[in-house]
Parts: sequence; structure tokens; C-alpha cells
Amino acid sequence: MGTLRVILGDQLSETVSCLAGCDPSRDVILMCEVWDEATYVAHHKKKIAFLFSAMRHFAADLRKAGYRVDYIKLDDAENSGSFKGEVKRAIARHNPDHIILTHPGEYRVLQDVKSWQEAFGLPVDIREDDRFLCSLDDFRDWAKDRKQLRMEYFYREMRKKHGILLENGNPVGGQWNFDAENRKPPREGLDIPAPHHSRPDDITLDVLELVEKRFSHHFGDLRPFHFAVTRQQALNALDQFITLRLSQFGDYQDAMIQDQPWMFHSHLAFYLNCGLLGPLECLSAAENAYYRGDAPLNAVEGFIRQILGWREYVRGVYWLKMPGYADENFFEATAPLPEFYWSAITKMNCLRQCVLETRKNAYAHHIQRLMVLGNFALLAGVSPVEVNEWFLIVYADAYEWVEMPNVSGMILFADGGFLASKPYAAGGGYISKMSNYCENCSYQISKNNGPRACPFNYLYWDFLARNRAKLADNPRVGMMYKTYDRMGQDKKQAITDDANRFIKSLS
Repeated sequence: MGTLRVILGDQLSETVSCLAGCDPSRDVILMCEVWDEATYVAHHKKKIAFLFSAMRHFAADLRKAGYRVDYIKLDDAENSGSFKGEVKRAIARHNPDHIILTHPGEYRVLQDVKSWQEAFGLPVDIREDDRFLCSLDDFRDWAKDRKQLRMEYFYREMRKKHGILLENGNPVGGQWNFDAENRKPPREGLDIPAPHHSRPDDITLDVLELVEKRFSHHFGDLRPFHFAVTRQQALNALDQFITLRLSQFGDYQDAMIQDQPWMFHSHLAFYLNCGLLGPLECLSAAENAYYRGDAPLNAVEGFIRQILGWREYVRGVYWLKMPGYADENFFEATAPLPEFYWSAITKMNCLRQCVLETRKNAYAHHIQRLMVLGNFALLAGVSPVEVNEWFLIVYADAYEWVEMPNVSGMILFADGGFLASKPYAAGGGYISKMSNYCENCSYQISKNNGPRACPFNYLYWDFLARNRAKLADNPRVGMMYKTYDRMGQDKKQAITDDANRFIKSLS
């Protein structure tokens, strides 16, 4: 008898902890495509295809490396449809003496795994996921006794711990954060490189056929399909970002241009979050580009902050706050998600563009997610449960550990400020400044009220008015209430009337 080593679909790394000490002559690696995981929310077609293809390629690589792999495809005749069912069937086939796996990325999966030992009468060893740079225990120690968790302070400690962009223990450039230099609006004539494309091989083509057959009712366009699905392809995507995009990433990371969904972003979260890339190799590649003089400090620091700071931070928050985090609703928002989040049928061009690009690519960059799609949901009072589900469905890099803190904490302020110091609410002026969306919109950004006014303008003030009791004491929001109080009563009533009219029109 040997060990059954279970690898989940977001753990596609040969250095994953559950493989440590593996004896190929005795141990069996189990990987499985299961209906429960593909449908617990109706994931974007591209997301399912990406993960299934990456899993199949990874299994092939493991076999080439000499491992024994028991791989269950979704359409295998006896597939039980669940992780637990497939582990049970694998135990019957291989008669292992114990089970080893790496800590799952999502709370609901961990709860299932915790039931295996009693269900199967075998020891289950859940190993730490050391692909992350901050262990969950270390994050809990950092967060202990803090009323609010600010990413900036966590990020500085991570820089020191891992020696990233430091000179004699101090930050390169004399400051930790160059975000103030990373907010340039788009300009005419930007030369934006094409995104990384990988040509689908026979394995991927088989997966695409499977998804077309079994998930045709799911949201999103399946083709064209260009994701990297192997370790080497993911490394090529990293190299292309460093070579072609990183130098401009810092300046324009917040900018949005119609019909340019990829901009100068890395698009590496797809591969980091499923294991094809590791965070340290991405950080090192960016840091080396700075020292070679190939990219400016504001770009390199901004990219490093996203991975070493934000990514590690939101994972820590997720595991610190679950399971209750899923139920947070500080503003008691209950409105349903508008239909245009699926159909893209709306006169608001910014939202239309972001939904269309999301449907096509299973991707939108962080400002599109935060300040367009998320900002509208915040201002319109959409239920956090519905917003979280939508974000989890539509993006190929979305797993609950990264999606929920971003949505409930950053986008919706549903945790009441545990993660963010203020709601990221904004009127149409921000979108107008950082994009060219308003040029092709049916609404007028210059108008604040009336049927032709940009809805973001009056929804912003209505949001503040509705939630004054909860926000007035927030020092980062208080100044806006002083502005609101200087408005005449007619103006305030016009804001309320416009907001009510618009929200009613959504249903």
C-alpha cells in the first residue's frame, strides 16, 4: 500500500506541498474534473476550458516525470461528480494507507476535505500551501489585536521578509509605495502590445469540444481561446509581460480605453492562481528588469505590490474572516444584480464595454472591476451575495479566496471597513478622467441631473445620502458630506428623484 496524493485544479505545480516525498513506485496522484466544481456557480465557459486543459496538460507532465497519475475526466462513465466521490472510488482502486493533499484554496472545499478521514477511515494529511509567501498562521499573528488591517503595513513587512526592492534594509527609491505615480489617464497614440496568445493543441481542442457540449448554457464566449495551459506557456506569458508591457504598466495601470481590454497589465493572475507560475519567480523577473534598467521603479513596485502585497493580503483576510465573511452586508444592500451584467444591454457605455469584454475574455483589469462594474453595484445597493457570485462566475482568475475580499471588502465595503478605509465610491468624473468611454455614451458626463445626466453622478450623491448614518464619521468621506450639505433642497430632491427613477428602470 502507498499514499493517495490528491491535487486540486488550482494546484498545478510540481513543487506543490502534497508531492513532497512522493514515491512513484508506491504512491498514486489523483486528479479529477468533477461536475460539482464546474457548476457550484455557472463559471464562464473560458474559465472551465482553461482549468480543464491546464489540468490535463499538468497530468501529462507529471506522467512524463515518472509519477503515477489517476486522472478522471468529466465525461468518464463512472465519474461521481464530486471530489469526495472520486476519492472514494480511488481508494477502492488503489487501497492506499493514507491521503495527502495541499490545503484547498476555498473554505467550502476545506470543509469537505475535513470529512474525509471519518468517511473513509484513513488518515488525511492536509499540508500547508507553501506556494504563497505568507502562511496563514503568520498572517493571523500579524492581524492579531488590529481593529483594521491595512495592506500597506502588511506589504512593507513582506518586502522586508523577502528582501524585495531593498537597499540596506530600506526601500529602493526612498519610499515604499509609488501608487501616486501610477494614475495617468490614457492618452492618444499609446502603442499597446497584443496580449500573449497560445495556440490550442489537441488536448485543448478536446476540452473546448467538451465545454461546448456540456456547458453551452454558461455565460461567456468560449472561442477564440488563447490562454496558456502549460507551465512553459505561462513562463512565456511572464516573459512577454516583462519585455513588452512592464515599462508602461505603472503609468497606465488605472487607464481604460474602449476596445483595449488588456492594456499594459500582466494577465498573469490566471497562471499564478492555478499554480502554473509561482509568485517569487514573477517578483524576481520584475525586480531584475528594474536593475537592468528595462522598467521604471513605479512600474516595478506597482507590479510587486499587487503580488507580494495585495494577493497575499486578501488571502489572509479571507481565511481570517471565513465563514462569516460571506454574509457581511454593512449597507444592508438588497437590490438584485441588473440584467445588463449578463446581457451588456445598457446605455451606459462604460458598463457596456466592461461587460462585453468580460463576456469575451473572462477578464477585465482591476480598475474596470473596481471603479466601473463594482462602483455601480455599490452605488445601486446591489446585494453582496449576488455581486460576489457574479465576479466568481465571470473571471478566469477568480477563486473565492481572492474574489470575496476584493468584492465584499474593497468594492462593496460590505465588511464595514475591516479591509478598506473608505468605500471606493465615485461619480462619473473619475471614469471620464481615466477612460474614453464617455465619448461614446448616450448620457452626458457634464450633466448631474435629469434624463440625460450620467447616472453615476446622481447615484453617487444618493449613495452618500442613503448611508449617512454609517459613513458621516469616516474621516475620508466626511468632506463630501460638507459638499452635500451646501446643496439646496431642490438639488437634493433632484438627486433622490433621479436615483429612484433610474433604479426603478433597471427592473
